[in-house]
Amino acid sequence: MAALSALPSLLLLRSLPAQTPLLFRPSPPLPAPPSLPRQSKSLLPMDRGRSWLQKIGFSAPANAAGVSFSQARDDDVPAPGQQFAQFGAGCFWGVELTYQRVPGVTRTEVGYSQGRTHNPTYEDVCGGRSGHAEVVRMQYDPRECTYDALLDVFWARHDPTTLNRQGNDVGTQYRSGIYFYTPEQEKAAHESAEKIQNSLGKKIVTEIFPAKKFYRAEEYHQQYLAKGGRFGVNQSSEKGCTDPIRCYG
Repeated sequence: MAALSALPSLLLLRSLPAQTPLLFRPSPPLPAPPSLPRQSKSLLPMDRGRSWLQKIGFSAPANAAGVSFSQARDDDVPAPGQQFAQFGAGCFWGVELTYQRVPGVTRTEVGYSQGRTHNPTYEDVCGGRSGHAEVVRMQYDPRECTYDALLDVFWARHDPTTLNRQGNDVGTQYRSGIYFYTPEQEKAAHESAEKIQNSLGKKIVTEIFPAKKFYRAEEYHQQYLAKGGRFGVNQSSEKGCTDPIRCYG
């Protein structure tokens, strides 16, 4: 009886047109999602100056080109009749004012040198990420001031026996250094260091290297103490002035 009852259904199926499907048609393929525009490498945040990582304290790795450029010799040219000298002796504010007062020094500027990165900022240097020292570069008239006299000021201004430190200022940017421009300056620097070493009971840690690329510091650092410093009280930069220097203003 079951076979007979199924017969009408079989006959119905046989009567359907051949093109009528017995199964559901497959769903049409979903459209592909719209492609997002690919971001150019030149638009990535780290290629637009300082990245957000750098702003919170991380530094981008130094590239070979930056290292090569920062390690090149300082090829700036002093004014006619002038010579360059460059020293690192702790925080550059007080060191600059000291040399502003020296007769024969015609120009001073503070900046960064002896580092690994190109165009460092104050934050890069203070964070110890760039390897630069805070330095003062000056122009002096050799007819009025000798390089030996500038060396005497250098040794008197700071403690050359404390590694990467001057007083409460600690960090590689505060290291003691003489950065020479000529063979004569190099010879004088070594002879002077030897004399100082013989007169002290502790080993000096002053480095003596050729002057490398000088990066002028931000404008607000220039002549900082003479312009009033932190507390807005100007300190004299008159030649020969012997007033005590307040290191922060």
